[in-house]
Amino acid sequence: QVQLVESGGGLVQAGGSLRLSCGVSGGTFSAYAVGWFRQAPGKEREFVGTIRRNGITLHTDSVKGRFTISRDNAKNTAYLQMNSLKVEDTAVYYCAASTAFLSLGVSGSYNYWGQGTQVTVSS
Repeated sequence: QVQLVESGGGLVQAGGSLRLSCGVSGGTFSAYAVGWFRQAPGKEREFVGTIRRNGITLHTDSVKGRFTISRDNAKNTAYLQMNSLKVEDTAVYYCAASTAFLSLGVSGSYNYWGQGTQVTVSS
């Protein structure tokens, strides 16, 4: 059974940085694309970015230039480096693993999900 566990969330001031980690167990990590999503209170879950098996990344426009996704296949871990954080980045952040090759910006393309980690950005 594939399990994903996020860590690294917390409280940070606007302009600060956080790095989230997503550890994957129970499967072949290199066989998955890993995506990051977030959900703010009262809002729908939204796509943040994804990293394909070959390391190519895709980020949503609102985080381009601020957030960077990476992966370490040897450690079965993906990362979301978040810089220049804004109050509007406050949300629960989820990582997810996908066996799909297309439509990786859509939550329905992901087979496995973590439990989420809270990120709160204060002004």
